[in-house]
Formats: sequence, C-alpha cells, structure tokens
Amino acid sequence: MKKILTLLVLLTAVVSTQAQNSLMENSRRVSTRGYAEKEVTPDIIYLSISLKEYYQDGNSKKKVSIETLEKQLFDAAMKNGVRKDDFTIQNIYSYNAETKKKNNELLQSRQYRIKVTNLNNLNTMMDEVDPKGLQSTSISGYDHSQKRQIEKELKTSAVKDARTNAEILANADGGSVGKALMINDNSNVNWNEIMPQPRMYSMAKTANAEMDAAGEGLDLNIRPIKLTCNIDAVFELK
Repeated sequence: MKKILTLLVLLTAVVSTQAQNSLMENSRRVSTRGYAEKEVTPDIIYLSISLKEYYQDGNSKKKVSIETLEKQLFDAAMKNGVRKDDFTIQNIYSYNAETKKKNNELLQSRQYRIKVTNLNNLNTMMDEVDPKGLQSTSISGYDHSQKRQIEKELKTSAVKDARTNAEILANADGGSVGKALMINDNSNVNWNEIMPQPRMYSMAKTANAEMDAAGEGLDLNIRPIKLTCNIDAVFELK
C-alpha cells in the first residue's frame, strides 16, 4: 500500500511539472533580468591577535608567561563587550627567543580570534595588553548584524526591478505584464568574498614606538562595501 501511495505522489509531481512546463511553452511571456545594489558599512569585525611570551630586560629568569598575557587580553575583551564564546584560540606555537644559546627554553606564542561588535573602544582595549607581548594584530574578517535583512531587501528590490523591466518591454509592444511564471535567483551574497583585503598591523616593540610617534593606532577606517543581487524572471505577457 505504501509503495502504491509513493508511486501516486511521484506521478502527481511529474504531471504537475509537465503541466507547468506546458503552460510556459504555450503562453505568451517576457523574460527579463532584475538588479539591485546597496552600500553597507560592516558593524562587526573579526580580529586575529597573536601574543608571545618574552623575558623582561633579557633576563631568562623573568619570563612574562602566555597565561598572563592571555588574561590581559581576555579581561580587556570582556570589558569591551566581547562574549566569552567569541574569544577563541586559533593556533599555538613555540619559538626560541635566543637561537644562539644552547638549551634555550622554548617560548610560547598563541593566536586568538575575537569577534568585536563594539568598535568604539577597540584601541582602548588593545592599550590594556602589554605591548611587548603583542606580536601582531590583523582584521581578518567583517560581518553585519542585519545581514539577513539586508539580503532580503536586495532580493525584493531585484524582483521589483525585473518586473519594471518587463513592463517596459511589454508596453513597447502594446501589452501588459501578468504574474511571474519563473524567478531564478542568481545572486550569491558571500560576505567573506566581497570584503576588503584584511590588513596586518605589526605590534612589536619597535613598531609600536614608530606608530606612537606618528600618532597612529589600529586603523579602523572601515569603508562601505557594495552588495549586489541579480535575478532572472519570466512574466506572463497579456
């Protein structure tokens, strides 16, 4: 009995599809394309921060541990509104502080990924971390808190644009446009692919001195990006 019901469902689907295709083939129709674009400024950034252990004043007995540096960064991030789940360790490395010395202790370096939604106090957050323990900082990605809503608005505008274009063509032939027979979404709004190339900021001691002298910090001049949406549509031609 179940097999018979399954077969009936499949036959119904096939007949329905054939009927739709027949309607498309036999009806007068107009094909067109819709386009929409929108400039958006990201309000979320992903930071990639590397911390490294070091010896105070070159004294191998006075090591600033990676745990100490990590706590500084973690506390500063939490104070800036970062959620605990958005503070993650990406990689762990080891390195030699003095490669010429024998039996030299390996020092540890860790790379963190932090999702930041409050960009106002970001430089202040970085100031709370020991600059000698900061190896590098980079903006590795961007996002937007209203991403889904923005994509919805783009697709809606693109469909309306397709209908407008179809009406222009139909009016030129003395006709009018009816319902949409087919809408094909060709857009692929991938935020990771359309974002600007992430920049790397060296936070080594010497680089810090030069940046401070120049009055510079972590560059957060986040520019608007252009999102686009393309759809193909077929409308009934009356």
